[in-house]
Amino acid sequence: MVESTGGEAGDGGAAEVLDRPLPEGVRRRVVQIVSDGFGGLTVGELPAQLRQYARFTPSRRAKFAGNAMAAAVESDTLFRQRIAERFREAQPELAGALEAGSPPPAADPLDVAAAAYVLRPTGWVKLVAAAGEEAQRADAERVDEETRAELDRLRAQLAEAQRQTRTETERLRTELDAARREVDSVQRKLRSALSDVKRGEAAVRKAQAEIDGARAEAQAQVSAAESETRRLKARLGETEAALEASRRAAREGRSVEDMRVRLLLDTVLDAAQGLRRELALPPVSVRPADSVDAVEPGKMTPKDIAARALHEHDPAILDQLLALPQAHLVVDGYNVTKTGYPTMPLEKQRLRLLGSLSQLAAQTGAEVTCVFDGAELAAPVLLAPPRGVRVLFSKAGVTADELIRQLVRAEPPGRPVIVVSTDREVADGVAKAGARPVASVMLLKRLSRG
Repeated sequence: MVESTGGEAGDGGAAEVLDRPLPEGVRRRVVQIVSDGFGGLTVGELPAQLRQYARFTPSRRAKFAGNAMAAAVESDTLFRQRIAERFREAQPELAGALEAGSPPPAADPLDVAAAAYVLRPTGWVKLVAAAGEEAQRADAERVDEETRAELDRLRAQLAEAQRQTRTETERLRTELDAARREVDSVQRKLRSALSDVKRGEAAVRKAQAEIDGARAEAQAQVSAAESETRRLKARLGETEAALEASRRAAREGRSVEDMRVRLLLDTVLDAAQGLRRELALPPVSVRPADSVDAVEPGKMTPKDIAARALHEHDPAILDQLLALPQAHLVVDGYNVTKTGYPTMPLEKQRLRLLGSLSQLAAQTGAEVTCVFDGAELAAPVLLAPPRGVRVLFSKAGVTADELIRQLVRAEPPGRPVIVVSTDREVADGVAKAGARPVASVMLLKRLSRG
């Protein structure tokens, strides 16, 4: 309820009272008028509740302070009069026409009602009420027009929907007929498939019965085979145990001395045969004429005999030694490799030497043993000895030289043992034990010939 107080200067309609709420359209126009005149006032001229909006633009004031400005105009007469003065300055023609009691007929009723509410001329309540009624009529007409337009639109949509429904119904009927025909065909196929399935199930049951019978028979055979396998394994275990016992008894029945005697006997026999071949002894007794010193035609001359003398490092000496019956070649491995190819890694040194020794063993048929010093190893060696070569590493605390001397002492007296080492102490020691020392250079020269 907006009520003006009397006795204020320049307020001709102060005694008039608006007995209904301010129409919403008029209220919006009043807020816009207040917002436009707001900027022409100082902060001191503004009501306390509106001073925080003094720096806002008119549009922002209308947006954020609309309710506060409407309440201030309604309750604060002085503030309303100041806004009215700003309105007279901004729109003098409309203000003058309202105060003269003859508003412009072409003016918007809402603008006229808002201006009359701020200026409060005589008869302003009628102007506000008339503007409200006019706005309501305009809204009603607008609503009627919108309602008619909406009704026309809905009718058009309904007609279109009915047309589409008829079309869709016809299409669905056609599809339904086709679906019924397809269902009939599918049902016939289904009945045929069910018959096939039943026949298949019968065949499966028959096959399953056959499989079960075959499985039971196979299981019986497997059980019999497993029983026979267990029996054979038991017999095999007994046989292996008996064989191991017999081997153990045979090993225990032999001694090292027996092996040395047998090896020495083989050596003597081979040496005798080799000596017979070397001396070319006839199968019968020597005739007196054969003892006469002479040179037969085509035979060796004295010069040839003198030429048979060999240098001490000639590899032919090694060939002659290895040609002796039951010859045993013992090689000081690292002594030879570090003499021949010292810059190579130890692993490659070993592989190169053992490969060459394998070829030498195959060529001469001699027993070959290669000894390496175990102290040179940083880890266990995974090495497959080549064919014809025995590879030994000395144990912890035992040098390769000592292992070589043990090998020489293990051989029976009279067997040709050749030890390859440049170490003078090794050479002297094996020579005292009856072995023939050979320099590493001689073996390297022999191996280089291939």
